[in-house]
Amino acid sequence: MEYEGRLARLQDHLASTDVDALLVSHLPNVRYLCGFTGSAGALLVSGRKAVFFTDGRYTAQAREEVRGARIVIARQPPVTMAAEWLKSNRKKSGARVVGFDSQHLSVAEHSQLAEILRPNVRLRKAPPVVERARMMKDADEIRSLRAAIRLGESLFAVASEAIRPGVAETKVAAEMEYAARRAGAEGMSFDTIIASGVRSALPHGRASTAQIPANGFVVCDFGIILAGYCSDMTRTVHVGKPSEQARGMYAAVREAQEAAINAVRPGVPAGEIDLAARRVLARQGFGRYFTHSTGHGVGLEIHEMPRIAARQTERLVEGMVITIEPGVYVSNIGGVRIEDMVLVTNTGCEVLTETSKELLQI
Repeated sequence: MEYEGRLARLQDHLASTDVDALLVSHLPNVRYLCGFTGSAGALLVSGRKAVFFTDGRYTAQAREEVRGARIVIARQPPVTMAAEWLKSNRKKSGARVVGFDSQHLSVAEHSQLAEILRPNVRLRKAPPVVERARMMKDADEIRSLRAAIRLGESLFAVASEAIRPGVAETKVAAEMEYAARRAGAEGMSFDTIIASGVRSALPHGRASTAQIPANGFVVCDFGIILAGYCSDMTRTVHVGKPSEQARGMYAAVREAQEAAINAVRPGVPAGEIDLAARRVLARQGFGRYFTHSTGHGVGLEIHEMPRIAARQTERLVEGMVITIEPGVYVSNIGGVRIEDMVLVTNTGCEVLTETSKELLQI
């Protein structure tokens, strides 16, 4: 990964802002900028330098992983140490205003930082500049995402074998997660969703002890983490012979998903992708049963910018990797969701998820 280039671009950006330095405390942002993968770290970036702070547990790891930043090992929490370092090196660093990410810094941490830094250094809320940079994936990131998607897709065959009437949803999830670990995954992107029968109408129906019924939909939503990058996909299968109503519901969701994918291209506002899916479902009579957004960015985190939802004005840019995942959820009957990961290209998009979307009957 090109960490030095990412830091350099952030430093160039800071030169045009009203902050002298940026305190990066959200660990995925820290990893994106300098490569550190541990659980305790903070990065202070100014126009002149970048300094990484961690504790003694990560001395060797930091020296092996961190690129483009000076490493400081301390006994205090990393964010506290960054403030103490700023206070001691204020004249050398030239930092009078330090930006922080209010979404990831607790009130207690902010109060402590302000106490350490006053009266010479002020804290200011910073816009999500690192998160915005992370929206556009570089070639290395796209390769990592492709590998994560391929490994994640292999779990659908495991699910298809495990899904049988009378089998607990948790057992299906366990088989998938075991297979993921055996194949080299670092972990799951999120708690595996196996929602069967009437539970398939729960958009986030995490695997439960409920047994798979003899007839009905099973929503399988899952993803893995590989080399830090996440995958995310959903396929819905049907146990037993599907009714005409079930086939109609599935066909409507598939058509909506394809319509949204066909709308993906550079320059299109995210809200228009969402609208493309909703128009199809409304025309088919399922509009009120689509109760969540159409998608989201994916990368070092399972949910990243941009948000593919109603009235979102963020325009798609080449290099973004997003999900397209419309669904229909009818209480006491069941639900359907189909989800792919999609790369925005210079002319349109590439569907990265290759698993068939034909309705699988088990």
